Amino acid sequence: MSKKTTHFGFQRVPVEEKARKVAQVFESVAGRYDVMNDLMSLGVHRLWKRYAAGLTGLTPGQRLLDLAGGTGDMAAALAPRVGPQGVVVVCDINAAMLARGRERLVDEGIVGNVSYVQGDAQRLPFAERCFDCITMAFGLRNVTHKAAALHDMHRVLRPGGRLVVLEFSRPKPWLEPAYDLYSFRVLPMLGRLVTGDADSYRYLAESIRMHPAQEELKTLMQGAGFERCDYYNLSAGIVAVHRGYRL
Repeated sequence: MSKKTTHFGFQRVPVEEKARKVAQVFESVAGRYDVMNDLMSLGVHRLWKRYAAGLTGLTPGQRLLDLAGGTGDMAAALAPRVGPQGVVVVCDINAAMLARGRERLVDEGIVGNVSYVQGDAQRLPFAERCFDCITMAFGLRNVTHKAAALHDMHRVLRPGGRLVVLEFSRPKPWLEPAYDLYSFRVLPMLGRLVTGDADSYRYLAESIRMHPAQEELKTLMQGAGFERCDYYNLSAGIVAVHRGYRL
């Protein structure tokens, strides 16, 4: 077994164990994931996702890969943009989250141009140059090898294709004390009350702090081959949307 370690929140764990631990987190919260998102952000996560969807530039007939597609928010927003001739592939490493998303989209009547694949962002089960756009909302921070995942995303994009990553980031310094208080005190308490699982939401707060900040993530994207990379801070930098192109 490898002696290399990586972070799981603030803990150090063997590299080969992180994926299992992340899977346990999302299996635990899948059933109440959407409710918690609304509570945690007071519904603002919907505006963040709407903004990210607007940066995709998707048009009818195009092919979208929604990574870490979870419970289907991005797919629901973007399936109408590609239309019946287009394709949305929802890909998530976690079967419980993928099943929850499929149930929700079917219930909402979003069918026909959406398919579902259980897969790892670090080793995507797709051919080269087969998507016009990739979205990833609140999933990249959970990936063990972010650079490897970004390289594989670049591989499966067509020339001219774009990657849009919505993720928690670094807020403005004046906001940090209140943000830390909320993250480490209020958030685990909400997790315990709503899902019966405070530890998973403590991990969420810790994983945000371990995720690359805005400029660092931009550099990682450029290192993976993406060009014309930029980012947009939302809610004073609590989240950021990064976008890059395969040219």
